[in-house]
Amino acid sequence: MSNAFVRLKAAGRALVSAALPQDCLLCGARAGAGLLCSACAAELPRLPQMRCPVCALPTSDATVCGRCLSKPPHFDATHALFAYAFPVDRLIQVLKYRARLAVAPFFGEGLADLLPAGADRLVPLPLHPRRLKERGFNQALEIARALARHPSIDTASVEREIDTAPQASLAWDERGRNVHGAFLCRADLSGQHVVVLDDVMTTGATLDECARALKKRGAARVTNLVVARTLPA
Repeated sequence: MSNAFVRLKAAGRALVSAALPQDCLLCGARAGAGLLCSACAAELPRLPQMRCPVCALPTSDATVCGRCLSKPPHFDATHALFAYAFPVDRLIQVLKYRARLAVAPFFGEGLADLLPAGADRLVPLPLHPRRLKERGFNQALEIARALARHPSIDTASVEREIDTAPQASLAWDERGRNVHGAFLCRADLSGQHVVVLDDVMTTGATLDECARALKKRGAARVTNLVVARTLPA
């Protein structure tokens, strides 16, 4: 089965799901035209209000955490919609690995409220071309498309040059080395505020490396916009 056919079939399912009443993806109750019923949506895991404005990990006073102070990342801020825990983890997995593209608008609509005002461009974190060919779609781009109020979704300025090993397969301390040099930015971003969108932020190594490439091309500020942030165990 070709990737084009898989994408077409998934897009068709997404259109039907959006147009007709459906059952909640999590509990099976009637959810109307939405992905989840109101009860399940209300129970999705949220991040604590007190968290580092740079990396979005919990802090006692909502100030920059010690790690970001001692070793500042290349990105300047992180906005996350959920904590990466059940059942958000399952929703992300069915989007990425089972091509349930109807999940992407649900995440995108939630992220719309977190999109920084005045951002110059929105960059879905790119996949390497080989990974994109295998999957048939970039989940970050599918989520970004739901942010309809942002006029500039940029899929051309940043490329993933190196097909790195999946971060999830590596120990946390290996992830920074794994993605080093993975991204290339060709655009002139002088003075711009760039928002990078991704599904999950775990160690932040991939987003940090992407931000490094953007800053090298003149970006004045890089903000991460992620669906879910992994919290320390």
